[in-house]
Amino acid sequence: MSAILEAHGLKKSYAGGPVLHGLDLEVFPGKIVGVVGPNGCGKTTMFKIFAGLINDYIGTVAIDGRPVGVHTKSVTSFLPEKTYLDDGMKIIGTLNFFSDFYDDFDRVKALEMLARFQLDPSMKIKTMSKGMQEKMQLILVMSRAAKLYILDEPLNGIDPAARDSILDIILKNYSENSAVLLSTHLIYDVERIFDEVVMMRMGSIIASGDADELREKSGKSLNDYFREVFKC
Repeated sequence: MSAILEAHGLKKSYAGGPVLHGLDLEVFPGKIVGVVGPNGCGKTTMFKIFAGLINDYIGTVAIDGRPVGVHTKSVTSFLPEKTYLDDGMKIIGTLNFFSDFYDDFDRVKALEMLARFQLDPSMKIKTMSKGMQEKMQLILVMSRAAKLYILDEPLNGIDPAARDSILDIILKNYSENSAVLLSTHLIYDVERIFDEVVMMRMGSIIASGDADELREKSGKSLNDYFREVFKC
């Protein structure tokens, strides 16, 4: 089976210095891959490169067998850490926007998930709480029939009671032919859905592999293993 995502020798620097140090990563269909690490370790920069938002990097990235470009953007569904939607829009307006912009957007699925979370399509974004906005954006992203879902801190701002429902959305709305890359600080709440884990520190991958094998090897939960590795 071919990898959906392949990155080799990935390097990126800003004025302040290097952020990514020659990363190698492969992601295969049917996998949910957790990307964990402290703030500033390069997770968001790496995700933005995969999403085609950062182009001035060294190394190679291929998604669905193609270099990052028009095709890869059409098969990648990206949830950024910060919203990019106009807060003057209504939820229904965001559905119209996604329907016009993405051929693979399933409007019916989006409406069903909005109803599940009791989000009224007539609501304006600026009147919604941060948690409500996070739910809406995740629904938009997961309502696409993408090959790669890139979710940057999807549980940020989500109250603990709703986290299981959010994880269920992720589990139920990607197929065996697609993959999910998910970064989070809330490892305890999310690790049950991980098939594989990538741990990053200062722009480098320091541990990666099958989630169950990492648990067995360390004799700990992924959350406890993370805390031990990063001394937090």
